Formats: sequence, C-alpha cells, structure tokens
Amino acid sequence: MGAKEGFSPTTIPCLLLLFCLGCKCLASELQVTQTATVKVDASPEHARKIPDTLFGVFFEEINHAGAGGIWAELVSNRGFEAGGPHTPSNIHPWSTIGDDSSIFVATDRSSCFSRNIIALRMEVLCNDCPAGGVGIYNPGFWGMNIEDGKTYNLVMYVKSPETADLTVSLTSLDGLQNLASVNIKVDGTSNWTKLEQKLVANGTNRTSRLQITTNKKGVVWFDQVSLMPADTYKGHGFRTDLVSMLSDLKPRFLRFPGGCFVEGEWLRNAFRWRESIGPWEERPGHFGDVWHYWTDDGLGYYEYLQLSEDLGAAPVWVFNNGISHHDEVDTAIIAPFVKDVLDSLEFARGSANSTWGSVRAAMGHPEPFLVQYVAIGNEDCGKKHYRGNYLKFYNAIREAYPDIQMISNCDGSSRPLDHPADLFDFHVYTDSKTLFSMRNTFDRTSRDGPKAFVSEYAVWKSDAGKGSLLASLAEAAFLTGLERNSDIVQMASYAPLFVNANDRKWNPDAIVFNTWQHYGTPSYWMQTLFGESSGAIVHPITINSRYSRSLAASAITWQDSGNSFLRVKIVNFGSHAVRVRISITGLGTSVNAIGSTVTVLTSGNVMDENSFSHPQKVVPVKRQLRDAAERMRVKLAPHSLTSFDLALAQSKLVTLVEKDEEYLISRV
Repeated sequence: MGAKEGFSPTTIPCLLLLFCLGCKCLASELQVTQTATVKVDASPEHARKIPDTLFGVFFEEINHAGAGGIWAELVSNRGFEAGGPHTPSNIHPWSTIGDDSSIFVATDRSSCFSRNIIALRMEVLCNDCPAGGVGIYNPGFWGMNIEDGKTYNLVMYVKSPETADLTVSLTSLDGLQNLASVNIKVDGTSNWTKLEQKLVANGTNRTSRLQITTNKKGVVWFDQVSLMPADTYKGHGFRTDLVSMLSDLKPRFLRFPGGCFVEGEWLRNAFRWRESIGPWEERPGHFGDVWHYWTDDGLGYYEYLQLSEDLGAAPVWVFNNGISHHDEVDTAIIAPFVKDVLDSLEFARGSANSTWGSVRAAMGHPEPFLVQYVAIGNEDCGKKHYRGNYLKFYNAIREAYPDIQMISNCDGSSRPLDHPADLFDFHVYTDSKTLFSMRNTFDRTSRDGPKAFVSEYAVWKSDAGKGSLLASLAEAAFLTGLERNSDIVQMASYAPLFVNANDRKWNPDAIVFNTWQHYGTPSYWMQTLFGESSGAIVHPITINSRYSRSLAASAITWQDSGNSFLRVKIVNFGSHAVRVRISITGLGTSVNAIGSTVTVLTSGNVMDENSFSHPQKVVPVKRQLRDAAERMRVKLAPHSLTSFDLALAQSKLVTLVEKDEEYLISRV
C-alpha cells in the first residue's frame, strides 16, 4: 500500500513549532505596542460646563515658601524678634563684624513698636577701629541674591544719643566684594528715626549679605531693618519669578495660608491674622512650630488677599477653629474665636468706613476683597471639639455673610456629612499606583450633598522621588477623573506648592527654588496642561482596550482669544507604547488642520526628575499635528501624558450659555 497524500508525521511538529514561534513573536509585538480606541461624545446634549473654580493653587508657609521664598524680603529676622521676648536673646542669623574687644551687641526691650518690643543695641568699643569698621551683618535666607544694576530699598529704624556715621553695604558673604554702599549720618537723639535709602548694585553675587558698619566709638540701636528688591510682582512685595510661575498655572483660586501652619502644634503658635496686618514694622511675627521656623509675617493676611487679586484667583481663607495638633478650645468658650473670624471677614469685605474695613483701606486697598470661600479648620474632623466648634462658626458666618461658601474638614465622598456644609475637604497623599487607581473615586459620590474640594493631592513617598515623572502621571490620571466628575468636584489643588531647596520639610513639591534659581517639577508641568479646564465644557469619553487599566483620559472644549479647541488628554501609565484611534462623534463642526497641536510629557526613565542643573529634563513638548490621519490615529509613548488640541471651525461651535442658574446648550 502506498502512503496517503498529506502531512508526514515529522511535518506536523515542525508546523506546530513554527506556529508557536509565530504566536510568541505576535505576543511580543502586542506587548511592545498595545492598541486602544478612545471615543469622545462631543454632542451638545451630553456636554456639561466645568466649574470656573475647578483648578487653583494651595499656598502654605512650609519649606520657607513664604519667608525666604515668594515674599521678597531679603533680611531674615529683620526685627530681632525671633529669639523671643526675653533679653538677652539669640539674634540669629545676624552676626558681628569685629571681635569682642571692639564691639558688643545685645537685644533689649527699647523698641518704639509696642507689638514687637525687641531692638538691638550695638556698642562700639574701639577708638581706633579696624579698616572697614565694625558692626553687624545679615546673610538673609541662605544668602541674598544681589544682581548688577538692580535697585534695593533699605528701610531701618535707628537711634543714638550722639551723632553716628554709618555705612550700609551689600557685600559678598565674606565681605570682600562690595556691591553697593551708602553713608548715613544719624543725628544724636533719644528718639527713633526711620531711615530710607536706595542701594544700586554694581555687581552680581548670589550669596550676599547686608552689613552696617561704623568707625566711631558709641552706641547705636537698630530695629526693623528691611531690604526689598524694587522690582517685585506688580509692586506688591512678591518675588516676580516665583509668582510668575503661579500665574502660568492660570489658577482660579488661592487657598491660604495652610495647612498645618494654620493649626500649629499648639494654639499659642498658630497663625493669627490680626497680628499679620497693619504696617509691617508693627507686626510681631511668630514661630511656626509645625515646620519649625520663624516668620516676620510680612506676608500676612492682607498680602495673601492681594496676591489672590493679582493672580485673578478667588481667595480661600483657611482659619483656625480653636484647634491645634495638641490642644483644643471647648465649644462652650469658642465665642471669642468666632468673633475673631467675623472680624477677619469684615477686614476683607467690609466697607472702608467699617471698623476693620478701614484698617484695610489704610493699608492701601479701599475696595473690598471678595472672599467667598472659607475653610473652617484644617484636617480637624476627628478632633473632639471640631463638630461643636464648626457649627458655631458656620451659623455665625451664615448669618453675617449668607453668600460665603463654607468648607468642612470632614470627607463626604463616600458617605453623607452629619452637619451642614457647602463643600467638603478631601486630602490624598499616597503612592503613584494607588493615586492612579483613584481616578474613578468620585464616580460613586452622591450628587445630592455638598461639593468636593480636593484641596491637597499629591504622590509622595518611595516612587515620588523629589518630583518624578511617574508621580506626575498618576496625578494627571487623578485629575482626568476630577474633570469627568466636575459636577460634584468644584475645586482642586496640588500640595505643597513651593520648596526652598535649603529647607525641604516636605517632599516632593511643585516648584523648587533657591535665592536666584527655580524650576518646576514634572507635577508642576503636568498642571499646565490642565490650565484651560476651569470653566470649559467636558465631554463623555470612553476607552476600549485590553490595556485600559493603564490608561486614563478626559475631553474638554475650551476657548482662547476667540479660537476654540477640543482637548483630549490621555495618560499612558504603563510601560508599553499604545496605538490609539480617537473617534469623535457629535462635534457639529470641522477640525482645522492649521492650529491643531499635540503636547507630550514624558522622559526616558519613569523616575526622571528636574533639577537646577537640568531644569527642563521633564517638560511638555508641543508640536503641530501633521495631518488629519495623525489627529485620529496616534501612538502614545510609554509612561506619558499626551494632550491633543484640535482647532475647531467657528461656524457651529457648541457652547454652554448660563441662564437663570442653569446651563443651556446652544450653537453660535
């Protein structure tokens, strides 16, 4: 018998082997590049307006973010108060020029300011003083940044029983390089004199100091020595480069001044708004015992309100409700604290003829600041007296200011609150994987209760580094969930905002700086891609992919200078590239080839960070989309945030028009 036609016994195993190898190759190909379809429903009937206040910023006095940070004052401990009310006291970081045979300095209680009574007495002992004189110097906050050609405004209070000749100079930290000097004659008198001078630098030194010297034997007292750059942000005392970075985020609100800074470890060290207003010379300052440093409170309640106005952001005033980390005021005796807060609101909102509004007007702002949001405490929900105290504040504020939105510290995302509130506070600090998984957190939140204020969110701990790409991607995914749930989430802000590289109390942070440099971490740059979301229109979006657990997305329509865009943001949290087909239905208009762009935030290593030496290692890269095909079929890089801005024709733009407190669909 002959053999039948077909596969021989040896052929079948070979084919199976080839099949298996082929499957492995195909599987490998699929692992390298995944596929997904992203569907955007841009129809008017499913569109919804995002709150105007969705994304803002939260400023806390932590990491020397204010003192030695955005507040441009260059002198540290300018009033000699940091050592406490008892004398003699520590005058750090002030120090002396000359040895103890030529100069003796000590604090006493002779100041002309009743709220900060400490002054510095300098006794010059030498008749034949060393060349250059003897005196005192202040290095500021890790050195003063003095720049060639720039003007610095000096203010100080002095008195001397006899005529004294002083030289005020800006020098290098070792005193060898003189950048600017002015000679000042102090008339002999028992009264304090306010002296003002302008110093123009003739060189640049990033770690300079301010020094005051004399060659004449005698006694001189000093108090409230201030040195400010002339070119501050909008002339209001803020460091221009740092506040400009805030402005670039397009924040819709500014939450201040904390955070734990508001509470204090003990109430005696909590932030007191009343002591932070009025002339800067009269502010006593205080020791922030949570973050362990002194602030002169030149950056006070008024300045926070002014900064909000300068940024075009709604102020969110977080006040102490009688609770610190270690002590609490019983609800039965909380009334003085309630009155104190009502006074703070009158200071901000009252007419220029009111008791506290007149103080604001005298400071240079006769028009009220429109404070519409207040947070009653910070992270105090579980404290013994919080609910009792909360209701006292809530009822008093509601009666005096019915329009103010009040924020509870208690989380209402998963169960109803047991007390009235307009918003509830939600804080989350966790690892990147967990935060990415929380992108759907508010999907299940009841729409019947108060709105959510996600006032503090960030990736931290092991995979955050000092601000990693991985952290920013998890945060971006979380924010896409807030956009989609913006019918219940009204406000959100990253934390912390700033860190002085010389004092990292918390890590990571959005913006890193020293005396003269700054850079944004990937988390900062991620937020710039959400800057147009507040007040935009959000559209339903779905992801179809076997890889969808590593993807997050949102879609909005926004306008800029009369131009309209559909923005689709997609986070690829996984380690594989993804080929994505974007399907858009219901748009009602065409996409313009000109003006459509794609912006990508990624890097070669998921733990890459920015630094002073490489400030733009991880930043968004923007380019023009080449053609219509690229707008619909794209490849997402591993570990990336990709934002597509599709320019829309103007003829049939879909918008939401506010009318009678409802948002209506219309075409214009």
